[in-house]
Amino acid sequence: MVLLGSSLKLSARLASAALALSLAGTAQAHADSGDRDVARMVSFGGSCAKCELSGRKLAGATFTGADFEGATLVGADLRGATLMGVNFSDADFSRANLTGSEMVGTVFTGANLTGAKLDGVEAPAVVFNNADLSGARLTGAELVAANFVRANLNHANFSSSELIHAQFTKADASRADFSGAEMNNADLTAGVFERASFRGASLEGARFRKASFGGADFRGASLDGADLRWTDLSDARGLTQDQIDDACSDRTTLLPKGLVAHECSKVMLIRREAPRAPKAPAPPTPPVPPRD
Repeated sequence: MVLLGSSLKLSARLASAALALSLAGTAQAHADSGDRDVARMVSFGGSCAKCELSGRKLAGATFTGADFEGATLVGADLRGATLMGVNFSDADFSRANLTGSEMVGTVFTGANLTGAKLDGVEAPAVVFNNADLSGARLTGAELVAANFVRANLNHANFSSSELIHAQFTKADASRADFSGAEMNNADLTAGVFERASFRGASLEGARFRKASFGGADFRGASLDGADLRWTDLSDARGLTQDQIDDACSDRTTLLPKGLVAHECSKVMLIRREAPRAPKAPAPPTPPVPPRD
């Protein structure tokens, strides 16, 4: 059974994020001395769309309401950066390092993050829809209510991450590592999780409908209240009857040989709507230029 504590924990996280956004309206961008020109460009919510920033050192930078749509940041160093309401749609972050960064109201729709490092990031409700995170590292990340709809997550590493209420609808997470992750109430509908690892993961109340799990490893995973209806788990590994008994399944659930599905009437499902993400801040007003 999914515990109320998960939803309360998520609400607290997003409340903290909302407070951070309320304080970010007057924030300016700060960066290493060699890249202060970039910082000045976005200090007042300016635009750096399609600009070339590959390899730039922006560790510890703070950007608020800036536009980096289509920018190239291949191999850029953004460790510990704070990104408030930033638009990175279609940007190229391949092999970039965002370890330990904080993101609120930030959008990576269609972005390329192949091989990027996002270990330990705090990114509640951040949008990665249609993004390519193949081979990316997101270990120990806080990704509550994050959106990965139609994202490419092949070989991505989410081990020990918090993915409560995360959306993986139609995502391709083949061979991804979710071991030890907290995925309570996550939506995996119609996703591809072939040979993915869920060892020791918590999937309480998660929705599995029409997702594929050929060769996926569920050893030690918690499936309390998970919705397994209309799901093919016949080739999944490590499933036990105890796990199935705790979940919600029926005749539309295909299980490995020897396991028996149970009607949902025998299981109490608890699914709570994810709290809404805080809105991104409006860009600060630029200063009035001096008169002649």
